[in-house]
Formats: sequence, structure tokens, C-alpha cells
Amino acid sequence: MRVAGVDGCKGGWVAVIVAPDGTTSARRLGSLAELFDAPSPPEMIAPDLVAIDMPIGLPETVEAKGRAPERLVRPLLGGRQSSVFSMPSRAAVYASVDPAVPEEARYRHACAVARATSTPPRAVAKQAFHIFPKIIEIDTLLRARPALQARLFECHPEVSFWALNGQVPLDVAKKVKNAPHAPGLALRRALLEAAGFAPAILSAATARALKVGADDLIDAAAAAWTAGRLARGAATSFPTPPERDALGLPIAIWA
Repeated sequence: MRVAGVDGCKGGWVAVIVAPDGTTSARRLGSLAELFDAPSPPEMIAPDLVAIDMPIGLPETVEAKGRAPERLVRPLLGGRQSSVFSMPSRAAVYASVDPAVPEEARYRHACAVARATSTPPRAVAKQAFHIFPKIIEIDTLLRARPALQARLFECHPEVSFWALNGQVPLDVAKKVKNAPHAPGLALRRALLEAAGFAPAILSAATARALKVGADDLIDAAAAAWTAGRLARGAATSFPTPPERDALGLPIAIWA
């Protein structure tokens, strides 16, 4: 199978693609649909299976600490638990782009809807709010093209690195105070290289050429590793089996 890992980046997405012969490439995408509608040449062929670092499946109401996948994976991650955001309800996510609400008021609006659809009432984290447009992009794509549900799977890079590291959480962050943290990036590159990724594809130079963050590129490679496990039938879902939202979309983090 041709597999890919995808992570969000400023202005779009970054994908690390692994061909059936092991050849690896990286692309920047303006939209997620571009990955599945890729034309020739061969290196642009659409992947058969994709793991993406972004939530898929949105609940109508939310319990404490988010969806089931988020509650299940946090205890695995030690000091990296804060990297797993709690997703609010579908209504709260879509409230963030409500055209009837002025843009400057949409965060407060999303928080109000989130409180009304969670037990106990909980607002929206700012970091989560900023990725809502990408969550909506995935949600819209999967609803418009249901066949992609068998090809697109949610993952989380820190859970992927936990699995890559022998189910031991990493004790060094890849970002500190929202800035790249060299020791954390180096640790993750070393794990990916040990798993067969070429150093060049993970390098800061490649990230600069694609105009993406070094951490985004590394996270996309971790997602590609998880996609490979999915293709081989070796991945684990949290929960097992995946839950489904009211529209039938899966709710699970894979590693």
C-alpha cells in the first residue's frame, strides 16, 4: 500500500508519503482533498491509506475530559498528556465558523455552545479553537465522500511516538513555550530514523523548503508510521472498537 501521514500546518497541511517500495516524499497541501485527488506523476499518486493528526468524529454531547479516545490515551503519555486536547461537541466546533456571529465574538460563542453541550459545563481551549477550521474541513470531506472513511484514520503524534518507543512516553517536549525544542525534535527524529525514515525527509532543511514547522513535518512522519501499521493490520485503536458519532463517523485514535 501507499500510505501517508498528515499534520496541520499554517495555511494548510503537510503530508509524508511512503510508497510501496519504501520511497518517502513530503508535500505541502492547501487542502486535504488534494491528497486524495493527486494527479500524475507517480510520486503524486493518491495514498491508499492516511493517518492524520486531527480529530475525526464529533459527539453531540461531551463528558468530562473529552471524547473516549482522549480519555484513554492521556494516561499513556506521562508528562505529555497536555498535548491531547479535549474536543467539544459538533455544535461547538461549528459555532466557531458561524457566519451569523461576528468573527471577533466566535470564540465566546463557541465556548457558550460548548458549555451547553458538556457535562460538567466546559469552555473551549484556545489551542483547540484554532484548529476547528481544519476539523471542519475533515468532517465536511468525510461526509461528502463517505468512501474515504475507509482510508482516513485519526492518530495523535505523541501516541504514535509512545508506540514507537516501546510503549514508553517521551519525557522531552518538541516545543517549549511555543518554540521548537531541539532535544525533543532530535529524540523524535532518532525514533523515526530507527523505524526506517531517511534523515533527509525529517530534516529542518526539508521543513524550510516546504515552509512548514520542523515539528509539523516530524508529526506527519509519525502519522505515516501509524498509517503503515494500519495497512499491516498491526495498529491499535483507542477505544477498541472505535465509537461512532451521530453521523456514523468513527471516533478513535490509532497507534
